[in-house]
Amino acid sequence: MQFGIFTVGDVTPDPTTGRTPTERERIKAMVAIALKAEEVGLDVFATGEHHNPPFVPSSPTTMLGYIAARTERLILSTSTTLITTNDPVKIAEDFAMLQHLADGRMDLMMGRGNTGPVYPWFGQDIRQGINLAVENYALLHRLWREDVVDWEGKFRTPLQGFTSTPRPLDGVPPFVWHGSIRSPEIAEQAAYYGDGFFHNNIFWPADHTKRMVELYRTRYAHYGHGTPEQAIVGLGGQVFMRKNSQDAVREFRPYFDVAPVYGHGPSLEDFTEQTPLTVGSPQQVIEKTLSFREYAGDYQRQLFLMDHAGLPLKTVLEQLDLLGEEVVPV
Repeated sequence: MQFGIFTVGDVTPDPTTGRTPTERERIKAMVAIALKAEEVGLDVFATGEHHNPPFVPSSPTTMLGYIAARTERLILSTSTTLITTNDPVKIAEDFAMLQHLADGRMDLMMGRGNTGPVYPWFGQDIRQGINLAVENYALLHRLWREDVVDWEGKFRTPLQGFTSTPRPLDGVPPFVWHGSIRSPEIAEQAAYYGDGFFHNNIFWPADHTKRMVELYRTRYAHYGHGTPEQAIVGLGGQVFMRKNSQDAVREFRPYFDVAPVYGHGPSLEDFTEQTPLTVGSPQQVIEKTLSFREYAGDYQRQLFLMDHAGLPLKTVLEQLDLLGEEVVPV
């Protein structure tokens, strides 16, 4: 079982002070958070990929390569690598390079992102989103496993006798998760290849997550990779903790109310009741997180969103101390 954190890298004003960090401050904060994750004994740091304000992580492998040089044990990953709008050849090369630099302690998560306009920015059509995800990953899968690739598809120029460099470290391709919130086609894709399936698990009620994970497990077994129980599942989640639960609710409420991912919607109380968000004491976080396996089964990776909505770096680092010292050991 791996525990870690994932970030979306948003640059959001702190609603309690009105101050907005600079892009440089936010980027440096993400690095500090990754280093803290290793310090407190977490296993994974994963960054998103965005190409528009108010987000900064447009180049995940650059950031992860830098963090690799400053850490020793941390697994470096992505919480989205845009399989739809990135060229699969470039993904193959960038992440193989990271694999060598990080001595193999990396993996990545394929996704389609949540920003529609990114498609035309990179010359693609959003109406082809699922088809792009399927075709591009089919090519990427081969590029890491075949030294010479001949390939022709619908969305990019053909390849003839092509070899992507560097080759995967020790001939072992990076492990791939397929991340999805609501698309059964992506659960199917993960199952087909025997890859991991990661459910974001932040916005949706448990019964939705349960259906998606069960579909993946069933299809994983159908394709002959093992039993449904052996399928490789990861879940997201979100927490905000203080020793006293009332303090946690009072402190987090102004951030929740304006958060770019779900602000201006349901109340904090309704959201925590209906979704995996936990705002309270470490014990409440432990109990809620332990309940995930009741609907997702035994799973392999739990990542928490800790650093969005304008929360100051100092507060996030305090959260990581609580996570590492009080929650993850249990």
